[in-house]
Amino acid sequence: METIAAFRASFSSVSPNWVARSGPARPDLRVGSRSLLSNSWIRQRPSISHMKLGNRKVDFVTRKRAAIRASMQPSDSGSTAPIAPLQLESPIGQFLSQILVSHPHLVPAAVEQQLEQLQTDRDAEKEKEEPAASGTELVLYRRIAEVKANERRKALEEILYALVVQKFMDANVSLIPTITPSSPDNSGRVDSWPSQDDKLESLHSPEAYEMIQNHLALILGNRLGDYKSVAQISKLRVGQVYAASVMYGYFLRRVDQRFQLEKSMKVLPQGIDNEENHIEQVIADDRRPSGDYSNESLRNSQPHPEVSSWSGGLGGGVFGGIKPSRLRTYVMSFDGETLQRYATIRSKEAISIIEKHTEALFGRPEMVITPEGAVDSSKDELIKISFGGLRRLVLEAVTFGSFLWDVESYVDSRYHFVAN
Repeated sequence: METIAAFRASFSSVSPNWVARSGPARPDLRVGSRSLLSNSWIRQRPSISHMKLGNRKVDFVTRKRAAIRASMQPSDSGSTAPIAPLQLESPIGQFLSQILVSHPHLVPAAVEQQLEQLQTDRDAEKEKEEPAASGTELVLYRRIAEVKANERRKALEEILYALVVQKFMDANVSLIPTITPSSPDNSGRVDSWPSQDDKLESLHSPEAYEMIQNHLALILGNRLGDYKSVAQISKLRVGQVYAASVMYGYFLRRVDQRFQLEKSMKVLPQGIDNEENHIEQVIADDRRPSGDYSNESLRNSQPHPEVSSWSGGLGGGVFGGIKPSRLRTYVMSFDGETLQRYATIRSKEAISIIEKHTEALFGRPEMVITPEGAVDSSKDELIKISFGGLRRLVLEAVTFGSFLWDVESYVDSRYHFVAN
């Protein structure tokens, strides 16, 4: 019970408060009509930070924001389909957007050079000494340093996001576009995207997929095998499930990597193959509706999706059984401190990406808090979606979280930004 409590508390501290973000929505990531890459650049691969367009030199690190948009196909194809719902805004992010469309195989090289430049800029900033004078000059100096640090952090976030998108492209899986209440057949359904469940499932180990199936059973319940039935569901609730599933995928990839390593080294704890019968009872005791979806509750009380349900569940309140698995038993063998560490999203950048991606996918819902502190759901938008579409959303979210862990680890090995 203490382990489960630690598990729940750790995820409460990192729940993305995507509905409370301010600022405009970030609807898409598109490609503009003008290519930034020339054949000579591809052959020679000069510094990515400085390139020439005709006779004009462009500095992608300091240039003003350009209207570069990215689509799934090159601009001359006339396609406007987005490759991701989030529009990248920094100069580096816009540059990577163009490469993702034109030459995705060059993204790793582009990222390497941009990370080197970020490291150089950060080192130079640290070497500067604060002015001896006090007052206005010192305040101005610190404000400039803060602005530069924020710019580097934003660029880092968008580098991470571009790498996640590239992993989906490498797997030949298209990300779900921004959810809109329209469809080609005028049915009002939002899930017009193709089913790619098999591709998404193949991106996880057999042990991890067992836990993903349990996660799907908790969300869909007795509708787990129903792909065609259509339901009218709160858009806010679906967004919450998506964000929680991204966090779950992040955690799952993290523990699965450790599990696979110990498995290959034959040092797994004894009895890891035995089923823990008490797991089902612990989870069953936690199946209770919360009923409160205020901003504060989302920030502080979002439980782990594997050990809780939410009010008005997609499965109509009937949840499938949680089947013990080797990986689940392995996770439950952790002590409370280890479990909390593994269930924590390590960087602010990763949390920000989850928030921004979810907001770009579902939009910013209009939420009104009553004087009593409850959420007024009268303006909550309802969407029509099939249970097959919901399954696709959850599978994508879990995979997104897994990829986020991978790219965060990759980038941190070259540009240390994850706090201990």
